[in-house]
Amino acid sequence: MAVVRVGFATFWLTALALAPVDAQLGKLTEISLADNLTASQAGGGGGPEAVASDGTYIWVAEQFADSVTRLDRLTGLPLGTFAVGKRPVALLAVGLTLWVANLESDTLTKLRTSDGAVLGTFRVGDGSGGLAFDGVNLWVAQRTGNTVSQVSLDGAVLATFRTGRRPLNLTYDGVNIWVVNNLENTVIKLRPSDGAIVGRIRTGNGPFGILYDGAAIWVTNFFSRTVMKVRPGDGALLGTFSVGDGAAGLAADGGSIWVANNGSSTVTRLDRATGAVIGTYASGPGPFGIAFDGQNMWVANFAGSSISTTLSR
Repeated sequence: MAVVRVGFATFWLTALALAPVDAQLGKLTEISLADNLTASQAGGGGGPEAVASDGTYIWVAEQFADSVTRLDRLTGLPLGTFAVGKRPVALLAVGLTLWVANLESDTLTKLRTSDGAVLGTFRVGDGSGGLAFDGVNLWVAQRTGNTVSQVSLDGAVLATFRTGRRPLNLTYDGVNIWVVNNLENTVIKLRPSDGAIVGRIRTGNGPFGILYDGAAIWVTNFFSRTVMKVRPGDGALLGTFSVGDGAAGLAADGGSIWVANNGSSTVTRLDRATGAVIGTYASGPGPFGIAFDGQNMWVANFAGSSISTTLSR
């Protein structure tokens, strides 16, 4: 099973072996990134926006600290903090490396996951944001440039294509790249070979996160408090489901879709087949990113400088 884990979304190129999270709880465990203490209100001001798993470690982008923090996924304990570019906002684990999109540096930082060593820093465009992987190359959403760039694993920019206004995040469905245009309330389907736009769908107000779960595309609408389920082949809307205020990041386990609700400071769990709400769990303040490590969910609490998790400590 090929697994790619990204800052605002976790998706699987093959989703058959996913295990569901066993979360019989009303509140997630919160871990402060300031002092690593379990707390109901954690502080520190690092502004964690994105979270990802490489299968061994949990990585958190702290955009106001210009760094990423590595956690033990079995304990939640910190295992080092590593400097990257200015304002890191998205993460992508590929093989033994972690890619970091630095919004204000207009760069990507490539780290070795075993020790956090910087393997390279690459300039890619204007306002580097969301990340995806198509099995060969990276894709980077340029939030202020209104483009996406195709980037090789050695950091070379191979091509750049126009999108709509403020492309926040993107995902790959095994055939095409899907891009969220936040200021246009649209999602576009882009053909990787030439950048041609081969599909366009209307969304709710303020589309934000996007996820391919192996069968469907899911899109959060930040201001509409909803998540949409879309069929990849023809872009047909399969359902729109109510979640919390400020619907942002997305992740999937074997049976559920999880949504981080920034305004509600909660996480909503939906049935992947029906969209029915399974549960709503309190997180830390202002969650944005969410990721699944194969066993537990991890949530980046932007306003709390903390991580929330289904892991019991």
